[in-house]
Amino acid sequence: MNAILTPSPRVMKGPLPYYDTQLQMDALKLMPADYTVTSKDIALSTILGSCVSACIRDPVLRIGGMNHFMLPDSGDADDISARYGGYAMELLINELIKAGARRERFEAKLFGGGNVLKGFTSNPVGTRNAEFATEYLRAERINVLAQDLGGIHPRKIWYMPATGKVLVRRLPHAHDTNVATEEFAYRTRITQQPVAGGVELFN
Repeated sequence: MNAILTPSPRVMKGPLPYYDTQLQMDALKLMPADYTVTSKDIALSTILGSCVSACIRDPVLRIGGMNHFMLPDSGDADDISARYGGYAMELLINELIKAGARRERFEAKLFGGGNVLKGFTSNPVGTRNAEFATEYLRAERINVLAQDLGGIHPRKIWYMPATGKVLVRRLPHAHDTNVATEEFAYRTRITQQPVAGGVELFN
């Protein structure tokens, strides 16, 4: 079966391929608003601050994928982008089904939603993202096998769709400023330029 690698509409190059020397395997790096589905034995990686990634797979066909969204929704029905949770989830699920995966077999794992942006203490976006993701999958009756959500630290994750394993690294506090700065700059860009369209192992 051929892999299906589908970049989000807003990132022209899509997920970036690289060789992960730590895992010693091929990998794809996802940026905000990216999503991808694959049947290859590769890793999907991303860094999450207040963003959330859903990792969903069909364990029988060993097809899986990941998204990376920044906000639960835009508040504007006409603003369709994979940077928003509802559309990012829809894109990922639809691509899995197009690849032959069966919805009734889906299993999911959720990561991110850290409140790393200082000054956002009332209804912080990380908490909203985490709550949106868990509620969305509950409403869609997709079984969540594991999750690592919330807190104040950013995370780097590696997801292996073929096996369903995920490595999660909580990034040291010294990195928080860099991640928060990047997130703030990205949020500023997207609001000004609307766009259409230790390590823990989870088995």
